[in-house]
Amino acid sequence: MIIDAHAHIMTSLRGMTGRGPTRSLTWGRARWGGETIQLLPPFSEATAFPAEALLAQMDWAGVERAVLLQGPFYGEANAYLASAVAKWPDRFIGAFAPDPLAPAARQLYRQCVEEYGLRVLKLELTEPTGLTGRYPDLRLDAPAFSWLFEAALRDGLVVTFDLGGIGGRAYQTDALAAIAERYPDLPLVIAHLAQPPLSDSDNRQLNEKWTAQMQLGQKANVHFDLSALPAYLPVYDEYPYAAAHEYIQRAAELIGAEKIMWGTDAPGLLTSGSYRQLLNYVKRHCDFLSAQEMADVLGLNALRVYWRAGV
Repeated sequence: MIIDAHAHIMTSLRGMTGRGPTRSLTWGRARWGGETIQLLPPFSEATAFPAEALLAQMDWAGVERAVLLQGPFYGEANAYLASAVAKWPDRFIGAFAPDPLAPAARQLYRQCVEEYGLRVLKLELTEPTGLTGRYPDLRLDAPAFSWLFEAALRDGLVVTFDLGGIGGRAYQTDALAAIAERYPDLPLVIAHLAQPPLSDSDNRQLNEKWTAQMQLGQKANVHFDLSALPAYLPVYDEYPYAAAHEYIQRAAELIGAEKIMWGTDAPGLLTSGSYRQLLNYVKRHCDFLSAQEMADVLGLNALRVYWRAGV
């Protein structure tokens, strides 16, 4: 079984970030604040990536399931994700991404869990697009967040974090360690393999900080996904992204392959390579993984974490 542990769907961009709003234009282009970016390949006039588009990509690559995450860049789409999960319950599990400090946060939490049936809580901490851009002094382990983690534990959710780049305000390794220890039965996932310094791989300080965050995976309830690694390479679109293999191997040696889940971060990563390439750079080129380790990374770990008993 192959599972994409980190994907997104959208009918149009309607997000809000520290750089300003995001809005769909045409032919894969989007407006991000005052800048026009090429978000998707120019494969259709509408800059959109609905559930049907993701399913077509998955079927083309032989991927059975996907975790549908959210974030401020794409904009809130709780009802849409819930409808996709309800329509294809054997293919998708869905997340919501609240602002835990917003006045209506508890009401939104209840709606997403009880009405929409979303089973993953995504916390986007990054400065450009997430909570630390809105709240510069935010600390994940602050008392103001306790209600959220306690509710997630009570309701049997998985909590997925995007902690941003090394050295940023969101890269709170110590805070996440405290949360993992305080809630040992709460499954935690750190996205993007803790954003290894692929473009500055000789930087000792960055590597030490990355290693420290990766070592959180030695805790029983902490896992990582591999999504978006090609985005951090010096040469963004050079398949098979050989520089990423070193960090995947180092991660497997540090915490074991059973703690790592393959993911794409589609659709944004489709400007780096095709969906099949985003799978095959691991499936065909990480030959340091045994057959069992490869099966774990490509799907069995995500099945165990996100589709565990009772979810």
